Amino acid sequence: MKIETLAIQTTLTHDANAGAVVSPIYLSTTFEREADGSYNHEHVYSRASNPNRQALEKSLAAIENGAIALAFSSGMAATTALFQSLKSGDHIIMPDDLYYASSVLVEEVFAQWGLTLTKVDMTDLTEIKKAIQPNTKLFWVETPSNPQLKITDIQAVANLAHSIGALVAVDNTWATPIMQRCFDLGVDVVMHSTTKYFGGHSDILSGALIFKEAGELSTKIATIQKLTGAVPAPFDCWLLSRGIKTLPLRVKAQTANAMKLAEYLSNHPQIEAVHYPGLASHPQHEIAKKQMTGGFGAMLSVQVKGDAKNAMALTGKLQLFTTATSLGGVESLIEHRKSVESADSPTPENLLRVSVGIEDIEDLIEDWKVALA
Repeated sequence: MKIETLAIQTTLTHDANAGAVVSPIYLSTTFEREADGSYNHEHVYSRASNPNRQALEKSLAAIENGAIALAFSSGMAATTALFQSLKSGDHIIMPDDLYYASSVLVEEVFAQWGLTLTKVDMTDLTEIKKAIQPNTKLFWVETPSNPQLKITDIQAVANLAHSIGALVAVDNTWATPIMQRCFDLGVDVVMHSTTKYFGGHSDILSGALIFKEAGELSTKIATIQKLTGAVPAPFDCWLLSRGIKTLPLRVKAQTANAMKLAEYLSNHPQIEAVHYPGLASHPQHEIAKKQMTGGFGAMLSVQVKGDAKNAMALTGKLQLFTTATSLGGVESLIEHRKSVESADSPTPENLLRVSVGIEDIEDLIEDWKVALA
C-alpha cells in the first residue's frame, strides 16, 4: 500500500464491543487476569503496554517501513532510551549542527555514564572518518539539520558505520517518512519527535524509535521503555493516531508552501541567506534530491541582513507567523534560535527558523512582503 493508504488503514481498529469506526481510548492502568494468572487480553499494566499505544506503535512501524516501533513520552525520551542502550566508554559521532538538546543530553548527562561524543560537519565524509575511534558505536545523523538545514549523505554514513560495526540512527523528524525513507538508505534506527508532524496540531508531546529489524537492540530498548516508564498516555496515543491519518496530506501541503516561500525570500534584498535544501543554491541540493524523494520538507531558516536585533524585530512584524518554539503543526511558526540555545551554539545570530503551515501561500508571502517593507 502507498503511504497515504497506510496512514488510514494502520490507524483503523475493529471495535468488537460497539463496532466503533474510531478507536476507543483505553484509560485503564491495569487489565484483568484469568484465574490461572494468565492474561488473555495481552495487557498487564499500562506502563508495560496499552491497547492505544500498541496500535500506535504498529502504525508507526508500518509508515516508516520498519519492523518494530516503540512510543515514548517525548522525542528526547526516545533519544535518551537509545543512548541508554549503549555501554560506558562507548563513543558517539554527532553533527556539529543538530538539535541543541540532543547535544547537551550527551555532554551533560551521559558524560557521567562514561559516554563520549565528537561533533563533526556531517556534510564532509572525510571529517566523519577522522572522528572515528576504536570505541565508536553509534553515528547519530540529523538531516536536514536543526536549524541550518545541512544535508548528510545518509547512505554513505550508513556504509561507513557498518564497515566498523557501528549503528547508524537518523533523527527523521523534519523530513518525515513522507519525504525521506531512511531504512531504504541503510539506517538501523529512526527517531521521531512525533510531537511535530505526526501529531500535526501542536497539542501532543511524544516521540518514537523505529527499528529496521526486530532483535537484540529493539528488545533491550523495549525493556528500557517499560522499566523507565517514559511512555505516552493513552489519550496522547489516540490523538497521535488521529494525526497520522492526515500526515501525508499535511506534509505535502506544507512542503509545497515552504518551497514557494523559500524561493521568494531567496530573492529578497533584505534577506542575507535562505537555508532550504530544495533550492538549487543549497550546498547539498544534489544529495537532497537523491535521498529526499518526496520533497524537501516544510522547514527553512532565514538569515536577515543585520544582527540579532534586526532578526527579532522582524518576527514582531509578521502577522501570520506565531513566534513560538516547536514546529510541524498546521500553523506557521517562527523563532530566533540563538536566543533559545546558548551563546556558544553555532547558530548565526541573525537566523530565524521557520515552520511553514498549511495556510494559503499567497497570504504567507504577502505577510513577509509587508513585514520586510
